[in-house]
Amino acid sequence: MTATDRAVELVNIAAEAAADKLAQEIVAYDVSEQLVITDAFVLCSAPNDRQVRSVVDEIEERLRAAGAKPVRREGERDGRWVLLDYVDLVVHVQHEEERGFYGLERLWKDCPVIPLPEDARGLARAASSGEL
Repeated sequence: MTATDRAVELVNIAAEAAADKLAQEIVAYDVSEQLVITDAFVLCSAPNDRQVRSVVDEIEERLRAAGAKPVRREGERDGRWVLLDYVDLVVHVQHEEERGFYGLERLWKDCPVIPLPEDARGLARAASSGEL
């Protein structure tokens, strides 16, 4: 079983929204084989609490425009790690310190990576290679 077309569509929308707000290291995983509660994860980070909130707001706005509403939102008060649950998709927006500490990529490294749109990948490559 692989992520549904709708889940991949939401992944692309969320990744582009995150990139537009300068999120860093944007990556998406197809977790449908490992989890029954969702098909995909999007992970991204930002260097400060304010930017984490900005990324979250943009993702929510774009996904709402695409007809998706979160069933759960956690962590917004602290602005260090916000989780948005859209059933088919779970988005994690983390402060870069939390991302390094918790290392969600290590947990999901065996899952297939979902290719992201070019405009979302460009920032991810630049951020991870130190080009920014």
